[in-house]
Amino acid sequence: MSAAEDVPVERRLGGALEPVIGQVYFSPECHRAYAELGFDPSTNSANGVALPDGPAYFTSRGSLLGQARGQVVAAAFGVFNPAVVVPCVDHGWSLTDADTICAARDSGALGQLERTLGNDADGRDRVEELLRRATDRLPIGGRPLAAGASGLDVPDHPLGAIWRLGDLLREFRGDSHTAAWVDAGLDAVEIGFLTELSWGLPLRSYTLTRGWSRTDFDRAEERLRARDLITADGAFTERGRDLRERIERATDDQMHPVTTALGADIEELIDLLTPWGVAIRDERGYLSSGPHDLAARRH
Repeated sequence: MSAAEDVPVERRLGGALEPVIGQVYFSPECHRAYAELGFDPSTNSANGVALPDGPAYFTSRGSLLGQARGQVVAAAFGVFNPAVVVPCVDHGWSLTDADTICAARDSGALGQLERTLGNDADGRDRVEELLRRATDRLPIGGRPLAAGASGLDVPDHPLGAIWRLGDLLREFRGDSHTAAWVDAGLDAVEIGFLTELSWGLPLRSYTLTRGWSRTDFDRAEERLRARDLITADGAFTERGRDLRERIERATDDQMHPVTTALGADIEELIDLLTPWGVAIRDERGYLSSGPHDLAARRH
């Protein structure tokens, strides 16, 4: 069995879907649309990938929740410092409304998909069919961002259903992951640290992008050491590594409705999405190595 086959199929589906849908946060078409609404344009990049303006990111993704207060957006996103999120969202709602920026988000995401994949990408109809099966009757209770995505109309575009249903599926896994780490008794900085270590990153690298202070970091390290989850020099303990893996398994378990709906066809969906993700990365539409790009930029 290959290393890839050792990874649970739920995680492999999430990995194949991520660049196809997560590209919305790096789409030049999105950045331009948000700038037209009064947000700052994209001024930073990581390995050639255009990074979003903070208020535009929080407000556009937060629009899935409707015209929600910044505190609600921060709670739904889970891992960001509310002290950063709230003023960003307040500023966003001073420029636009949820329906307008959500439409800009859809248009920009579809614009980049069309530019990189074309409207008739290989396997398009089959991917749409499988995503419809995967997301039919998903249990959205306790999953705020997935619930918001599920209430939106499908855009009138050849890739519209793929974008909308893919975004729903991505947020479903994200909401499930948040539920898993909260249930494990962790807070946002603590799960950030354990995730950095699981990705092979040093502490306080990727988490710097989440708006936390040095004091927040110091206190989180103290708590994790007290629970024997990290060592004094910031490495995993066996207990910490086990807890992080149990959180990921708990997230996988919550994907059961998806794997049940797809059955053996889940492998076909992964195979169809994978080259799309490669094409998007090749065009600098998504980070080449995920969080490692952002972490490297902070040092």
